[in-house]
Amino acid sequence: MLDGCLSAVALIVLSPVLVVIALAILVETGWPVLFSQTRVGRNGKLFCLRKFRTMRTGKGGAAITARGDSRVTHVGRFLRKSKLDELPQLWNVVCGDMALVGPRPEIPQFVDMSRPIWRSVLAVRPGITDPASIAYRNEEELLARSSDPIRCYRESVLPAKLVLNVEYLQKRSFWLDTKVILQTIQCALFPAMSDVKRIPIAAPEDSK
Repeated sequence: MLDGCLSAVALIVLSPVLVVIALAILVETGWPVLFSQTRVGRNGKLFCLRKFRTMRTGKGGAAITARGDSRVTHVGRFLRKSKLDELPQLWNVVCGDMALVGPRPEIPQFVDMSRPIWRSVLAVRPGITDPASIAYRNEEELLARSSDPIRCYRESVLPAKLVLNVEYLQKRSFWLDTKVILQTIQCALFPAMSDVKRIPIAAPEDSK
């Protein structure tokens, strides 16, 4: 209830910002302004996640994005770097599909509900931000250094994120969530001043 109320207020307060972003997208590449994608939510339930569109329409390609992807627009590059493209997900929170803080929802092709670690992570509502997202806030740059970004994500980045998600859920509290939100804002507004420790890419044995 608190997440929903805070998200509704945030949508109202940030409405001028949302309008400016929408106009910037329209001017550069036209409609649509929003991008919708099926993600896996709590207990494996699918839902429609919304973001500001950051790529050109009609362009196929990989399910994940690495730095330098030609599909990303000029406006989109700024939105992805600042994480402002995630703001429409406040509506997902109002609708009850997501929480402000929680494990980031994945697309179905990367989710394996037969694994205990996935069932643990999906026992709660996914969130707009979480400690794993902060630790891997430069994920696109990291994937760009790999010859096979999808394999790197599936075999290294994602397993490490899942472990961080489980650790977060074990310690979850109102104060921890507040800290995560403040740290997310810090990383978005002042990336050069951020002192968030980077987590090495590794897949611990218990995540396999």
